[in-house]
Amino acid sequence: MPLNAIIFGRFHLTRRFPVNHLGSTKSNERLQNTYEYPSVPLCSANDVQLRFLCPDDLEEVRTLCQDWFPIDYPLSWYVDITSSTRFFALAAIYNFSIIGLIVAEIKSYSKLNKEDRGIIPESMGRDAEIGYILSLGVHRKYRQNGIGSLLLDSLINHLTTAERHKVKAIFLHVLTTNRTAILFYERRGFVLHSFLPYYYSIRGKCKDGFTYVSYINGGHSPWSL
Repeated sequence: MPLNAIIFGRFHLTRRFPVNHLGSTKSNERLQNTYEYPSVPLCSANDVQLRFLCPDDLEEVRTLCQDWFPIDYPLSWYVDITSSTRFFALAAIYNFSIIGLIVAEIKSYSKLNKEDRGIIPESMGRDAEIGYILSLGVHRKYRQNGIGSLLLDSLINHLTTAERHKVKAIFLHVLTTNRTAILFYERRGFVLHSFLPYYYSIRGKCKDGFTYVSYINGGHSPWSL
């Protein structure tokens, strides 16, 4: 249950580990003060390279996430996303440094948490898979340059290939107060699926969340919705 970071980044959940997105700030106050860090325009989108994370990225990724997100992830999480093939963990590189990243995984319908199973019809879900965005973050200096969209497009392209035809939706969790991330995903065609009261526990305080979904490969919401 990541938070979404554009803040993109994930926050911690009482039951699960992740939070989402575009690079989150460490607090709502920091979110409101984003403009203290003016964006640095890139010379060209061609100056940005994409590559998958590797074990050598661990410390750099850990430093970025500690800056972006209001949660201290355990070392094991960084080891997993920089070395395990279970994750789609893609970095945006500029001037030899990571300026953005997206982490996602593919889940089978049967392994979804109860609150997420209503994303697709049960009849479709028996054989279906779902893409789950754990984190999406962009360095504050380089926001407003299309980096978040570049990373998200890469994930969508990966999940809409012929071999991924069983993936029927992409979803994420986000704090209800994370307006920057919410607007980003809505502009990208994600729709609000559900309200999750007290879904997050951040620094001892309960926070509400939303589930946002985008349907792909012929997937659709349950007709009852």
